[in-house]
Amino acid sequence: MTILKLNVLNLDKSEYKGGKSSLCPGCGHDQVSNVIIQAAWENGLPPEGIAKMSGIGCSSKTPAYFLGKSHGFNTVHGRMPSVTTGANMINKDLSFIAVSGDGDTASIGIGQFIHAIRRNIDMVYIIENNGVYGLTKGQYSATVEKGSKKKKGAINEQNPIDLCAMALNLGCSFVARSFSGSKKQLTALLRAAMSHKGMAIIDVISPCVTFANNDESYRSYNYVKENDEVLHLVDYISHFSPLEEIDIPEGQYREIELFDGSKIVLETIGSSHDTSNIVSALRAVHEAESQNKHVTGLLYYNGEMPTTTDALGLTGTPLSQLSEEEGRPTFESLNLINNRLRGL
Repeated sequence: MTILKLNVLNLDKSEYKGGKSSLCPGCGHDQVSNVIIQAAWENGLPPEGIAKMSGIGCSSKTPAYFLGKSHGFNTVHGRMPSVTTGANMINKDLSFIAVSGDGDTASIGIGQFIHAIRRNIDMVYIIENNGVYGLTKGQYSATVEKGSKKKKGAINEQNPIDLCAMALNLGCSFVARSFSGSKKQLTALLRAAMSHKGMAIIDVISPCVTFANNDESYRSYNYVKENDEVLHLVDYISHFSPLEEIDIPEGQYREIELFDGSKIVLETIGSSHDTSNIVSALRAVHEAESQNKHVTGLLYYNGEMPTTTDALGLTGTPLSQLSEEEGRPTFESLNLINNRLRGL
């Protein structure tokens, strides 16, 4: 007799799975897909209440492999943030999980990425970052470190764009970096990101087994494992978790409470890092970069920043559910708007 383990919605984890992956065997992106399934199931998110968004690239194929019962939208190259912004404005009650790549985000889509951060769109933005364009035979992307070398071809001589540093400089309210080979850390960070109200960015180093999984590549599995500078051990406690299931790390730790009552528990194992201080987060990123290392963990968190829907004062009812009468401005309010635009 098989006993099924159910979540708080009495759903088996199979309800959160998708189709069979067509990616290269061993691709780090498949591990990220498995973590998304696990995190959404453990957090008790209803599958039909999730919208999964993506652009173009190996990473943007992955929404087909998880949350098969959720809404999905595969946008054109680099336009995922603006499509997600529009969908978010129409139905803010959906949970938006966006998956993009280093090419989709750091090149053609970098402008849209910047403005999504600036507006603090309520979404989880996962960057599956392998440093190469896997769909077009492995050219270097804009995020790969100078001096890194893939399996074939010359060493990269271009300076990289660090997407976490960019997000921090723009004041993103939740910024983290992880590694597809660090399942426990990535799962905890993703569960916390799903509970965050606002833009949550997780830059996931995800080795490309076909083009750049050699030791000379700074994004290879072996290199990251040997050069991963972990800021802290991360645990996540849902607001509905019974006390006996809570696993508090030993030693010095601190809790960060999220708006829904859930908590991120951080046990420092590296140098002291203040997750509420952007300068501290930027220092950690740049110090690791200067040593050709990858710093991982929660870099920055700010739970007080208003989202776009808060800033615009949108109605509590999703716009998609408003009646025609409710959505139409009154004659007086329309005159007020027109007069304001005329400068009257």
